[in-house]
Amino acid sequence: MIEPDLTQPIPETIERVHFIGIGGSGMSGIAHMMLDAGIAVSGSDRSGSATVDRLVERGAHVGIGHDAAHLPADVDAVVVTSALWPDNPELVAARERRVPVLHRSQALHVLARGKRVIAVAGAHGKTTTTGMLVVGLHGLGIDAGFVNGGVIGGLDASSGHGTSDAFVLEADESDGSFLLYDVAVALITNIDTDHLDHYGTPEAFDAAFAEFADRASEAVVISADDPGAQRVRALMRHERVITFGEAEDADVRIVDIRVGDVASCTVEIAGERFELEAGVPGRHNAVNAAGALATLVAMGVAPVDGARALAAFRGTGRRFELHGERRGVRVFDDYAHHPAEVDAALTAARTVIGDGRIIAIHQPHLYSRTRDMAGDFAAVYERVADHTVVLDVYGAREDPIPGVTGALVAERFEDPSDVDFLPDWQQAAERAAAIAREGDIIVTLSCGDVYRIIPQVLSALEVGDGA
Repeated sequence: MIEPDLTQPIPETIERVHFIGIGGSGMSGIAHMMLDAGIAVSGSDRSGSATVDRLVERGAHVGIGHDAAHLPADVDAVVVTSALWPDNPELVAARERRVPVLHRSQALHVLARGKRVIAVAGAHGKTTTTGMLVVGLHGLGIDAGFVNGGVIGGLDASSGHGTSDAFVLEADESDGSFLLYDVAVALITNIDTDHLDHYGTPEAFDAAFAEFADRASEAVVISADDPGAQRVRALMRHERVITFGEAEDADVRIVDIRVGDVASCTVEIAGERFELEAGVPGRHNAVNAAGALATLVAMGVAPVDGARALAAFRGTGRRFELHGERRGVRVFDDYAHHPAEVDAALTAARTVIGDGRIIAIHQPHLYSRTRDMAGDFAAVYERVADHTVVLDVYGAREDPIPGVTGALVAERFEDPSDVDFLPDWQQAAERAAAIAREGDIIVTLSCGDVYRIIPQVLSALEVGDGA
């Protein structure tokens, strides 16, 4: 993978821009916003997709595959992600021609110039909480611009240009690029030490979050419960900090949480109580909703108005997203790719399936994370799922590590009968379908491309009788 050069000067004027990997969720959102701003967009992706088709329909010129010939002669900047390999032919050509190469966060910085930026950072819940904020602001009559890591239900988009000065974005801490933005309000959902391939030490990771918070010009909103968030809070120097959570001293205090098809809670702010609906299942999403409400309050919104507006939220793409049902078995997909996220996603699933069972299809994401957390993943799946099918590792931006495969996770299960390691996707789909019976759910989990197995799972369910 490449290390982003965040010191690269950003051109004052960009009229033509080229995206390498334009079909990704974050990249495509920024590309749509560039089109909204009247900027000519070109790009490439390794394969065609519905996402690429939508960009082409709007006037973007997209090449399939990566080839230096895809790079226009008169482009003002090239936009990349950290997941790109240094020998990508379009990247090499851009550097040879001395075209400014911008990380996606720098392109987003261009779009957010002069805006009141609300940035959501943290280990888990960023996409959902960002979606909640966007829906809440729109419900309040504030047409906020936004870029999110998933499609927001009801808006059917992962990005929007907006007409107000508010701009909501999901901030990526993985490579330090979240420090680039001129943030007005910073929201930190929670913190689990991660991405040490970039930061080196847990202390450097925490310091980056503290810097992100202290740079906010108006306020910082942070969890009062999460140990990592509280560790970072001790490093912060910001004068205006608003906390949320179940802690007794939280500024937006969660009094109780109710779970079911939709999670909800009661929150107390300055001695007054308000009912808050998350719009999606899971205890963790009630906490996410409290964080979103605290952020709206930090922006000057009355709590009762904020709670009412947030009730319109109906989820985001790849967050416990239903893809189909066959013979009474529902098939979901979730972006969870860290043990804590898997725990939250599957625990939420328990609240909506009644007596049914959970069959999980786990695609390990990153070789380093699989190596370091195989035991943690196994423990969560064995405790919360009824059976787990493990695929091989989705390497994303990393080179393979010798000996690191999905087998590492399967081997850490205490009961081998609870797990199958099946690198072959067709075998994995057929195994999950063979286990499932009416009332069960099958859920794929990863931020890789595991969702592509879902058609195979649905087809296997059509021909199988279940266990």
